[in-house]
Amino acid sequence: MAWFSDLQILYHLLLKPIRGRDHAERMERFYQGQAAAYDRFRQRLLHGRRQLFEAISAPFGGVWVDLGGGTAANLEWIPRLDRLGKVYVVDLSSSLLDVARRRVEEHGWTNVELVQADATTFQPAEGQVDVVTFSYSLTMIPDWFAAVDNAWAMLGPGGTIGVVDFYVSRKYPLEGMVRHGWLARWFWPTWFASDNVFLSPDHVPYLHRRFNALRLIESRAPIPYLPFARVPNYIFIGQKRSPNGKPAIR
Repeated sequence: MAWFSDLQILYHLLLKPIRGRDHAERMERFYQGQAAAYDRFRQRLLHGRRQLFEAISAPFGGVWVDLGGGTAANLEWIPRLDRLGKVYVVDLSSSLLDVARRRVEEHGWTNVELVQADATTFQPAEGQVDVVTFSYSLTMIPDWFAAVDNAWAMLGPGGTIGVVDFYVSRKYPLEGMVRHGWLARWFWPTWFASDNVFLSPDHVPYLHRRFNALRLIESRAPIPYLPFARVPNYIFIGQKRSPNGKPAIR
């Protein structure tokens, strides 16, 4: 039943201690008891994912890497997934990848490869790729800037990066960007940190520093069972600069 499934998820989110010797073990212990119900609950929590994936063109014969891709649910929103030569779904949690494996088999995706690996170090066999995405995974990667740097390294010139995640603004954001009040900047990082989800004021500025920004959407999204709460989230789509520092034309 749906309500019982939600109770299981809420127990893992709010009550169950997260223990482990390293990040990979903590991730697996966090997800192993909720993997089966993960997608249904996250549809109401992780907003903007479909909007991000539908906004990125899948280059014919190209390579797409979804870092922290979990259950591979994101792939259902990629327009013309069959056009791609290869899609990698990379995650540390074997429980989430088990769900992903069933999804891949059900859809008959022959160009999808599931990889249990660290987003900060994974490199595809093809070398350079066309698209790298992070869907609510940067906030769960302790060394998140290394993950962004790794994405930059594997993208070819003119390659596309797409990120959707929770965040808070800096106290003094760049001109034209949203500024959150002190309560939001304190409350939401404190709330999510109990689940080892770390909201950062530096995601958006760092992405702007590393990539040419093509699109930035800053908004607030509802949270299940908290009817009046709205957590800040963002969508960023950027392009890797060509060697001369100018945007590459694709």
